[in-house]
Amino acid sequence: MTSAWEDRDSVLQSLPGTFAGTAPDLKGEVALVTGSGRGLGRGIAEALAKGGAAVAIHDRTEEAPARYGECGGLTDVVREIERRGVRATGVTGDISDEESVRRLVADAETSLGPISILVNCAGGDIGVNGSKPEPNNALEVPIEDVHAVINRNLIGTMLICRMVCPGMARRGRGAVINIGSVAGHYGGSPEVAYACAKAAVLHYTRCLAFEMRNVGVRINAVSPGPTMTARFLATRSTDAQMMQHDGPSLVRYATTEEIADAVAFLASSQSRFISGQVLRVDGGSGLYPG
Repeated sequence: MTSAWEDRDSVLQSLPGTFAGTAPDLKGEVALVTGSGRGLGRGIAEALAKGGAAVAIHDRTEEAPARYGECGGLTDVVREIERRGVRATGVTGDISDEESVRRLVADAETSLGPISILVNCAGGDIGVNGSKPEPNNALEVPIEDVHAVINRNLIGTMLICRMVCPGMARRGRGAVINIGSVAGHYGGSPEVAYACAKAAVLHYTRCLAFEMRNVGVRINAVSPGPTMTARFLATRSTDAQMMQHDGPSLVRYATTEEIADAVAFLASSQSRFISGQVLRVDGGSGLYPG
């Protein structure tokens, strides 16, 4: 086992190029991707932009994307997306606060137009103090951290959907992709509050899909396995063998591009008759029903 932080830059630079496959056609679409200033959210935003969608890049603050050294700030990410030849804008706000959500959605639509693709990626196993809860098990995790994790994941996803989906319903089209986790599919420890919050996000996906079925709005979810983002590498010890991508084995960590490919598919017309589904993107590590 090695300290991922020490080898982070070399590992990230060695990964395959962004979205190497053929991007689905998303020209004319307007996407809001929460938590897209860095990490998995940024990879998803890049994949949607590669397909031609205009993209609203979101983070809590202008400075938040710089935390793990991926960029200088939210404006830098917006400029990178714009270099793909699409329109982009940056929006900030706390997704667990209803008025903040109202403002950031309004800012995105004022800049780019009505949102037709929503990806709820913001979340994570982050407690009230901005780091992982400690302890982080079922009986001892601090309740204030439980509230923080649920707010960042379930409540944030619900508030964004409540603000965006009515407009999609009025227009009779739209695609929502909620980001879950394989942790939401099975019992385990630690990260118990996070696993419960993600399980709730997945079931909310099914419930919302039921409500939106008659109005042409598709609601799906992607549950990633462990994925090599800068935050992932900086906040835990990792297995060096699981970072090898030079052979056929699926026994490894995912890249952000591999998760983003699945999201782009579910955002596109290629998945036009798919709704209420949860797609596990985990290299087959979770071979269980449900």
